[in-house]
Formats: sequence, structure tokens, C-alpha cells
Amino acid sequence: MRFKDTVHYYFTEYLQNIKGVSPETIKTYKESFGLFLKFSSKHLSKNISDLEFEDISSALIFSFLDYLEKDRKNSIRTRNARLIALKSFAKMLRLLYPEHRQLSEIITFIPQKRFDKRLIGYMDYDDLLKVFNAVDLKKKEGIRDYTILHLLFDSGARASEVANLKMQFFNPDKGTLIIKGKGGKYRLIELQTKTTEMINCYIEKNRPDPNPIYINYLFVNQRRENMTRGGIYRLCKKYLSKALSEKQLANLNPVHSFRHSCAVHLLISGKSLTDIKNHLGHENLESTMTYLHLNVSRKREAQNEFLKHIRSTIPEDNKMDDLLNWERKDEILDWLDSL
Repeated sequence: MRFKDTVHYYFTEYLQNIKGVSPETIKTYKESFGLFLKFSSKHLSKNISDLEFEDISSALIFSFLDYLEKDRKNSIRTRNARLIALKSFAKMLRLLYPEHRQLSEIITFIPQKRFDKRLIGYMDYDDLLKVFNAVDLKKKEGIRDYTILHLLFDSGARASEVANLKMQFFNPDKGTLIIKGKGGKYRLIELQTKTTEMINCYIEKNRPDPNPIYINYLFVNQRRENMTRGGIYRLCKKYLSKALSEKQLANLNPVHSFRHSCAVHLLISGKSLTDIKNHLGHENLESTMTYLHLNVSRKREAQNEFLKHIRSTIPEDNKMDDLLNWERKDEILDWLDSL
């Protein structure tokens, strides 16, 4: 089988039907292979369709990885992610095409490049309250944004996980939410009473009527489509920029900072590593143990005031109370106009 036919089989059959990876993973791997094939074609002065197994060498792959870093200015993390796609292809070769075992081993043994890991950025309780209070509930999208921000902290969910939430995943009676995480794995989490009430309020009063194809998605944007990962990223960036200083923002990923803040909060609250792992949807405890390096002893003192906020019901939320008063004012004005 020719190289291009093997690549075609990799995407149409192996990833989808044999390995069963998510559409998001297939999309990412396609982007990586697209870059690699275009680079290889130019580097070897051959058409992509004419590339052969003999053309793929460690020297070619190392040149490609250097190209990503130096010419495309990709981070080492992104460089490693592109390499992962090639390693996945190598695993298929080893399994299904033993005649190309040597190439498979060459790719497999190419090491990922080490890089300095940034400090885990998370928000203190005062910072979280500032971000929540930055939302203007009187604006059309205010309730939706306020709900998403609280949900991100309460659930510790990733942006893509929130974007893909379906209506049937939310159980208002039990106050639970099903989240579909990486690798198609589902997890069930219990929500704070306030978060449950806010989602209910959004669904009943503020959720736009979506286009039919998006009818099952929980969060809907102004185009009446489901919220995307990028949309949630921009939403978070907007309110973090309003509430926090540039110095504070330097080490914060707009969406992931809520996930990290959730983990720190659970740790401070005395939850076990296993509980935190299950809540966040980590595949292994090694990821969760990162939070053990944080000094949380002084954070417990600042916890009480924040707990009043997240455990309160909607009528006890000052911002929601202001909104209700504002809505009642409109009702009174309408009534006066009708007299």
C-alpha cells in the first residue's frame, strides 16, 4: 500500500473505527498531518501524492519539528502535540503494517522536547468575586455569562466540555450535571444549589430559541447556535480583563484559571485527591497531584466569605436581587403606562 493510501486509511478507518477517538482529536491530527505533508513536499521537492515510505526519515521529522519552532514560532508544547499525531500513526504501522516496523520504531523513539512548565494560575476568592461582579446582569447576555462563569468554577470543567453540554445532561431536581470529557468519558458531578438555580433561571427565562440543529445544546449564543470553546474563552477573557489587573492576568489562562481555582478550592475544603481527580476528570492522579505543591494553608482563612456567596440561593445574591428589582421597576413602568 502506498504512503498516501496508508494515511487515508489512518484517518478514515483506524482513528475512527478501530481506535474510536473523538472528532476533535481527528481534527487536531489532520491539522498536524497537513502541516507535515506540506513541509515534506516542499523539503523533498516532491508532490504530496508522490511521497513514499522511504522518504520518511528521522532527519525529515527533526527538520519538520525545527520548522514548527523556528519558522512558525510554535511553542514547544505545540511542537510536541504535532509529534504525538505522528507517533499515533507509527502505532498503527506497527500493528497493521509489519513491513514498515522499522519506520514505526524510528518515529516512536523520537523524544518529546522538555520545556519549562508555567506556574499554575488560579484566582483567590476575592478575585473570583470581582470577576463575578464584573457581569452586567441587565444586558441581554448577562444571565448566560454569569451562569457560565459560576459553572466553570463549580464544575472545574474545560471550555470544550461546557460548550458541548446538552440539555439532558442537567438534572435540576437532583442538582447534578453530566460532563463528557476527554476520550468520550462521562462523569457525574453535584452542583452547588446556587449554580443549579442559575442554570434553571437561564433555561426558563434567558435561553434564546436555538436553530433546530442546536436545540439540544444547553448554552446558546446570539446567532442561536451552541456556544463554542472559542466563544467561552473570549467570554472569560472579557470579564477577567474587566476585573483584574494586568499583573494578575499574566499567569492566568482565561478559562483554565477557573478549573485550577476549583481544584484549589476542593483541596482547601479537605477533599481527597481521588475526589478531586473524579471531579475534574483527570485520567490519572499524577495530574491531580500538581495541586499538592500549592501552599493553601493561608487560603482557608479567606474561604468563609466566599462560601456564603457560592452556597447562597439566588434571592440572597445581591447582584441577582438588583436585577429582580430592576425587572420589577420595568413592570411597574409598563403598568403605569397602561393606565
